[in-house]
Amino acid sequence: MTSQIVESEDEFDEFSELQQHNKPKAQPSVDEAFDLDDLLPVIGEFGKYQKLLVFGICLPACIPCGFCAFNQLFMADTPDDYWCRVPELLQMDLEQRKYLAIPKEMENDKLEFSKCYTYGVNWTQLLDSIEYTDESALTLEPNSSWPLVKCSQGWEYNTTSVWSSIVIDFNLVCDRDIYPTIGLAALNCGGPVGVYLFGLLNDRAGRRLSYFACLATLLAGSLMTSLSTDFWTWAGSRVIVGLTIPAVYQIPFIISLELVGEKYRSFVTVMTCTFYTSGIMLLSLVTYLERDWVRLSYYTSLPFYSYFLYIFIMPESPRWLLMRGRLEEALRILERMARVNGQQFPEVVHSKLEAQIQRDKHREQKRKVANVGLIDLCRTPNMRLKTILITLSWFANETVYLGLSYYGPSLGTNQYVSFFLSAVVEIPSYLCCWYFMDTWGRRWPLSLSMILGGVACVITVMLPDNAIDETLILYLISKALLSASFLIIYPFAGELYPTQVRGIGIGASSYIGGLGLIVIPFVTYLGKENLKLPLVIMGFVSMLGGLTGLRLPETLHHRLPQTIEEGEEFGKDWQLKDCFRCKPQPDIHSPPASYENLDVLGGSSTNASDVELELKDSRRQRQLPRINERTPLETSDSNSGSTGRQHRSSMKRLVRQMSVMDTQRTHDGTMQLTHWI
Repeated sequence: MTSQIVESEDEFDEFSELQQHNKPKAQPSVDEAFDLDDLLPVIGEFGKYQKLLVFGICLPACIPCGFCAFNQLFMADTPDDYWCRVPELLQMDLEQRKYLAIPKEMENDKLEFSKCYTYGVNWTQLLDSIEYTDESALTLEPNSSWPLVKCSQGWEYNTTSVWSSIVIDFNLVCDRDIYPTIGLAALNCGGPVGVYLFGLLNDRAGRRLSYFACLATLLAGSLMTSLSTDFWTWAGSRVIVGLTIPAVYQIPFIISLELVGEKYRSFVTVMTCTFYTSGIMLLSLVTYLERDWVRLSYYTSLPFYSYFLYIFIMPESPRWLLMRGRLEEALRILERMARVNGQQFPEVVHSKLEAQIQRDKHREQKRKVANVGLIDLCRTPNMRLKTILITLSWFANETVYLGLSYYGPSLGTNQYVSFFLSAVVEIPSYLCCWYFMDTWGRRWPLSLSMILGGVACVITVMLPDNAIDETLILYLISKALLSASFLIIYPFAGELYPTQVRGIGIGASSYIGGLGLIVIPFVTYLGKENLKLPLVIMGFVSMLGGLTGLRLPETLHHRLPQTIEEGEEFGKDWQLKDCFRCKPQPDIHSPPASYENLDVLGGSSTNASDVELELKDSRRQRQLPRINERTPLETSDSNSGSTGRQHRSSMKRLVRQMSVMDTQRTHDGTMQLTHWI
């Protein structure tokens, strides 16, 4: 074991020398010490420590996000029937005063009592003139010559099925029936702003502080929601809640991704999506059992005050600590991780970190980063086209996915069952998506699921109005397909954007896509007049987004672009026949690439192939042994004559292709928030 550690250290020194030869002088201390992705296989990629973190913190953090994102749909329930309130007639029997004071009008091909108009007569004077008694009221008839006026003294509601909602308490009907939709748009307005603000806090103050600040904001907004006595206070509270969605679960998710090995990141991502969906299923049960909107607000927020207990167990991200130069704290967490996982922390890594800690006490090191921005994505024609296509596809996908989620309670005969089913269908779609992404690539599963999901929405217009169950089935098929495509678009975009501008590209696409979340509540609002119209609109948007995705180049089995220049070349030779190549084949002309080319991250123009050639030449000169990539910090004891599939541990990140569902990263390898609901 000792000889293996020494050889690993020599290998690291060799790579460091080549990095210093090809990079600017200023280098991050962490890269000189070790690569955390190479350390994790030694101390445990998904051991007991990571399992406790994922299943004890990351996955439970999905529940408040789902609860607070969708409980608003049930707070704003509208009763099936309502009519103008006429205080002067309240002493009459209900049917009698409706007959006398409420005009009738055609609604759904039936003559119904008007919801928004009453007869504009002086009821006190009229009743006094006939010396009102119960018997005389029976003979009183409405007169067609009476003028019609809008309700001015409130409404009465049929509370058989809905007896408590903001609609009833704040009279959000008739001319004000769009107000619940405004409240939903207010919730979605907060999301992009909150992700940006908490993203800054996440990167500058750490994951732990950012998470508890986000949790406190969420609970404060939820408490304000419960205590609201008018609509605008309630809507303002929803903006505050929206600030934390989806950041409240993304921060623990990021910590988990940064602490598990690469091959487990897709598992953590799929589990997070599945648990988020399970939380929505649980919400459907809670809303079914509790119909009072104030108590519902309490029940979907108060239990999460217990999450502040995480302050005693939630670790800071070692990757973030290393990036910030807080090496002692990172070392303590990594050693604890190794101890809980039952592994021995490598002495060579401990020594390097200790030495680096001593050096950092005497000098301040600054990272030199290439200055790139959003304009670089649009500077060249191919990158500009890909950026536009990714953003359009993202906009369509995110908008339709959330729109379908909002529209679920409006379909079927029972809104709670429909909402539950709309969440259930997502789980098998995630599992199928996990398989198809690494078998059939990204482009075809993304485009086909969006196109077919859109078709399922559009053909609902061909069904008769009484085909309630058939409409619900087509809706569920569409929701399942859009859920799968929503899971694909994120890693697909991450692979298409070059490493240098990946964070900027994903951030820009997700924020523009987030604008659709503000608009989509008004599309679903159209369902008040025509139930199928929102489905048809969302169907066409989905198909358009799916068609744009066909023009994007496939990324599976291809060397991924690292620099902006490589991004311009990637997919430049696209031809129409590429659309019909469903199952991608490995590209034998280019080696697999990485999400994180260390040279690009450091600002060097040297590409991966050049570095690997130099490493080979250097190895031949020094006659150093090769290291099996499956044991990153150890050398093989008897495979000195092995094939070219063995690679140096320090080159592992440079030459791999990550076909996992990852989150966006900065130049230093730390992960960022994005607007992903």
